[in-house]
Amino acid sequence: MAQTVQRHPLAAQAAEVLLSRIKAGEWPLGHKLPGETTLAVQLGVGRSTLREAIRELAGKGVLDPRQGAGVFVTAVDVVEDWESKLRRASIVSVIEARVAIEAEAAALAAQRRTPADVRALRRALAQRVVAGQTPEEHVDADMVLHRAVVTAARNDVLLELFDGFVPRVRTAMIDMLKLKPVASPETDQAAHAALVQAIADRQPREAAETSRTHLSALKAALG
Repeated sequence: MAQTVQRHPLAAQAAEVLLSRIKAGEWPLGHKLPGETTLAVQLGVGRSTLREAIRELAGKGVLDPRQGAGVFVTAVDVVEDWESKLRRASIVSVIEARVAIEAEAAALAAQRRTPADVRALRRALAQRVVAGQTPEEHVDADMVLHRAVVTAARNDVLLELFDGFVPRVRTAMIDMLKLKPVASPETDQAAHAALVQAIADRQPREAAETSRTHLSALKAALG
């Protein structure tokens, strides 16, 4: 017997039922779903509710409504979106990804930086020293500097990737600092100063290595 929808919200429930039936193989990849009237009756919902459920699954890449042709299955499961993956990822995994992004960005920044970039980096570096004492203020000042490095790389994709990590990294770093403050603020600041100097001096290899070493040490501290 076909599964029907019993609870509200109806559209979300209808989408869940449709997805479960697709996963079960009732409609294989590329297959056309039954007509709107037939499917609405099977699910026990109105046609407007069914359309909303189809729109939801279409937005997740599972269904493809084609004008005049019908609704086709384009995936047999929902692909987890980028933000969901970040929320599920451990902070160590995120830092490993930051190493890949920021080390390359540091090398590119050393090659492409402008005088304005260097001024922005030095301002951000100085701000880390005078930032407030709370973990939130420290982390926010730190993120401004790291973002300035990626900005100086002049690579929109790297910058977009970095911005995608910031919310996850910010939350984790704040939590970590509340439990385990930076052992030596002076050493930490010196590491960032060395990164800025390598970029200012146009030393790509040194900039990349400095970034990698700093982030690797952060990862080790989280272990």
